Amino acid sequence: MTNAGKHSSGMRAYFWKRRWLYLMCLPGLAFLIIFKYIPMYGVIMAFQDFSFKKGIFGSPFNHFAHFQQLFTSTKFFQVFSNSLLLSITRLIFSFPIPILLALLINEIRWMPYKKVSQTLMYLPHFLSWIVLGGITTNFLSMTDGLVNDLIAALGGQKINFLGSTDWFRFVIIVTNIWKEAGWGTIIYLAGLSAINPDLYEAATVDGANRLQRIAHVTLPGIANTVVIMLVLAVGGLMNNGFEQVYLFQNDLNIAVSDVFETYTYKIGIVSGRYSYSTAVGLFKNVIATILIFSSNRIAKKLGGATLY
Repeated sequence: MTNAGKHSSGMRAYFWKRRWLYLMCLPGLAFLIIFKYIPMYGVIMAFQDFSFKKGIFGSPFNHFAHFQQLFTSTKFFQVFSNSLLLSITRLIFSFPIPILLALLINEIRWMPYKKVSQTLMYLPHFLSWIVLGGITTNFLSMTDGLVNDLIAALGGQKINFLGSTDWFRFVIIVTNIWKEAGWGTIIYLAGLSAINPDLYEAATVDGANRLQRIAHVTLPGIANTVVIMLVLAVGGLMNNGFEQVYLFQNDLNIAVSDVFETYTYKIGIVSGRYSYSTAVGLFKNVIATILIFSSNRIAKKLGGATLY
């Protein structure tokens, strides 16, 4: 048998041995192809005067007219700055929280308490933003909200959290941490479980206390995981999530709450300007692609883990 034949036979044996794992990947792969890759042909609309009657392939092209309108619009740059500022603020405050929680959970030695703590932290992830938004609105209400009642009881003045441009980003960041921080610990806990216990024993023998073991064993052990998650987070910097922002958005905070997701919804679905909203979405995705490749390149130059 030739080398090519042996290689082909070896590959078939390799895939056959792992056939059930690949079979489990099929639903996820089908989801990506159907809902992510096939709809990509729709970006053609960004360069057209789209008409439902003529369809995507029959609508006339206007080349870069929508992009010229986009880059000369003051509203667009307001949306762009809102999206960028909210994303960066969210990244700074939200990204470290799952790491900290994973470190704290990892230090718990009483297993029943550890399991209950993890369950309670995971629970908000499975609740919709509709539910969490309703809970948050009740808590922050100016009339009978628990938070404002507590502020008034302590001698302070009640704050209109949901109707203030100064507090909008604070509400978004806190509720996002509440919902997703616990779920985000899963990956870091998996990384922590892969650390060799002998390293902790050696550090203990050398006289390292608990904080020193965390600093010199635990954190280096999950450093690659942290870098990869940071690269992915930077790549998603322009995504603020439609449901959360839209639920807390109102006329009083619209100056800081109008981001790409809500803007494209209003001009695309509500106003029917499908081509222009596609141009906005395409611009956002180009920026996201540049960010993820740039952050990955920086991580590679620094000698850390990378996506590719």
